[in-house]
Amino acid sequence: MLRNFFNQNLAKVREINKKYTTPNIEISGWVKAALLILRLYLIFLVCLLLYKFITLL
Repeated sequence: MLRNFFNQNLAKVREINKKYTTPNIEISGWVKAALLILRLYLIFLVCLLLYKFITLL
């Protein structure tokens, strides 16, 4: 029963995934810069967490 449901809706799911593979929004330079800063901040926090974990061992 569950397999039939997935088989019937597989084409719909693939169609939706194909539609949204590429984003349709434009990002300004300020937004790109803010996202880059946030990404670097996240990497910094992860590195700091790993450093603290390693030094406590």
